[in-house]
This record gives sequence, C-alpha cells and structure tokens, in this order.
Amino acid sequence: MTDRRAAAPGETGPRRNFYGRRQGRPLRESRKRLMESLLPRIAVTVTPGKEIDPAAFYPTPMRAHWLEIGFGGGEHLAAQAAANRDVGLIGCEIFLNGIASALSHIDAAKLENVRIYPEDVRDLLPVLKPQSFERIFLLFPDPWHKARHANRRFVNQANLDIVASLLKPGGEFRIGSDDPVYIGWALAHTTRHPAFKWLAERSSDWRVRPADWPPSRYEQKAIAQGRVPHYFRFRRV
Repeated sequence: MTDRRAAAPGETGPRRNFYGRRQGRPLRESRKRLMESLLPRIAVTVTPGKEIDPAAFYPTPMRAHWLEIGFGGGEHLAAQAAANRDVGLIGCEIFLNGIASALSHIDAAKLENVRIYPEDVRDLLPVLKPQSFERIFLLFPDPWHKARHANRRFVNQANLDIVASLLKPGGEFRIGSDDPVYIGWALAHTTRHPAFKWLAERSSDWRVRPADWPPSRYEQKAIAQGRVPHYFRFRRV
C-alpha cells in the first residue's frame, strides 16, 4: 500500500504518516446518505489537549464502555452493541468503505450505544480519559508482513502502554489475527508487557472463538481461505 497522510476534511494542523487506503470502491447511494446523515450524529471529534470522557456521549449512564480499534466492516462492533445495549462502544476506523458498512449495521439495528471515530486512532487514544474502558478490541489488524514495516504494526511497547492506561484494572484486551507473523509478534510483545496477563490455560482458549466474541466478515473470509484465526484475551493487572 502507498504511504499517505491522513487528515480530516478542513484540517489545518500537522498531519502524520498514514499507511493504507482511505477509500476503495465508490459508495452506494444509501451508504452515502448514512455518511451524510448518521455519521455526524455519532462521530467522535478530537480537540487537541481536551480529554474525552466516553461516558459523556450517552444520554443515560452505561454499565461499561468498550473500544474497538480498527473495526473493518463493523460486523463485530454492531453485534456487540446489539447484544449489550447497556454498554457504550466507540469504534475506530479510517477506511471510508468500512465506516459506511458499519453505519448500515448501526442503522439497521437501531443502535443508540455506538459512537465512531472516523480518523487516525493515534490521535484519539492519547486524549481518552484514563481507565475508561472495561474492554478494548484489536481484531485482525494489518499484519505488515515485511520486516522493514514492523514498526507500522499496532502492537508495540508504546501502544500497549496506552492500551493499559485506558483499561480499568481487571479490564480485558482482546487481539484476533489469522496471520502467523502477527500472531507471534502480538503474543510476544503483549506477554512481555507487565500490565497484561494472558488468560489462556489450554490450546482451545486461543484456537476457539469465545461465545461472546461475534465473528466478522474478514474472519469468515480468512477461514474460507484456509487461514487459522487465533483469539487472545489478556487481563489488565
């Protein structure tokens, strides 16, 4: 993929490198309408230096708050929101086609407990209120196979520090991947981090998707193509 710089429309401040695409195929008209009507109502915006408290997004108190980093087409995000309507979810995704797909799921299920950050998640994470989340999801991220691109992988010391700071004590960090390189990379980095305890006790704990972990379209595609997903759960200690 090409090296692009991601920026919000009308942005005037400095931008950082973003490696990937902002958009694929042209959006169908129904999804364009959702991007124009629904997204502005549920979008999270960042004001530099201003802390964001997820609890402020919802008119009624939520029993918990969860965060999904890179939700793809939004299948997992929407399924979790539908199954847990008393949980507030923030989904982060910069790929416009994925955002439009998620909006269609949110609209169809009439989900009022989802908010979307449609820009680079690296701008959002540092301004979120510490210890705000009971769960954080990182599901099937871009593995960046080449060794020279390893620094682009989300799982690294700095990002794990941020994830740890955002989770409440006892909170859960979930990572899913079907890429052997990323599986080894993520497991090695996260198990070395002092803030996380791997919850696996037997091989089925990472080979079998937990019952409360809805599948995504990408995961199903990976299985159909013969790749083996792994499901990691870590406790914030």
